[in-house]
Amino acid sequence: MGTALVTGATSGLGLEFAWQLAQARHDLVLVARTPERLRKVAEEVRQFAGVQVETLQADLSERDELERVAERLRDKSKPVGLLVNNAGFGLGQRFVGGDLAREEDALNVMVRAVMVASHAAAGAMVERGRGAILNVSSMTAHTAMGTYAAHKAWVRSFTEGLASELAGTGVTATVLNPGLTRTEFHDRAGMDESQWPDAVWLDAADVAREALAA
Repeated sequence: MGTALVTGATSGLGLEFAWQLAQARHDLVLVARTPERLRKVAEEVRQFAGVQVETLQADLSERDELERVAERLRDKSKPVGLLVNNAGFGLGQRFVGGDLAREEDALNVMVRAVMVASHAAAGAMVERGRGAILNVSSMTAHTAMGTYAAHKAWVRSFTEGLASELAGTGVTATVLNPGLTRTEFHDRAGMDESQWPDAVWLDAADVAREALAA
């Protein structure tokens, strides 16, 4: 069914995307920062889904490591038919008085990496006349909730503009704006999930399924 490249593929929505794509018989390129977890997920997917899984360890906040992902997306000998730009993280801090290096890492992962990977993928896909890009934003893109919301607003606006530019090429760009979703995201950001009632939470499998359908 083709090959999909997923960033942030070893946890949360990224892991759910990987499993659902594998179950739909897509070969995978999994991109993540932690080598041990990356190898574990890749082996599990290979064994249980029976698809080919390639791994690419990369810290997307580092420009040279991001470029290796872009080079893979440009590789004409092993075309990628679907790019899922999912990597991201909650900062768990206020901007004023917070760690500026962490802010820069977040900007690089959630804005620059999305732009660079989308540019590489779109160029290769348009040349082939087919392909799809799925960028993960957030409901916070419509709010004023700090730099995370600002990054996600950029992803939403960028993807909408890219979709218009790609019209008629056979390539699509879709932006996903999920609300509160049960993943490791909030725990890693040091956020207390109990502040929101159970009724408002989305299931990660449902979110990924609807995003891929879209």
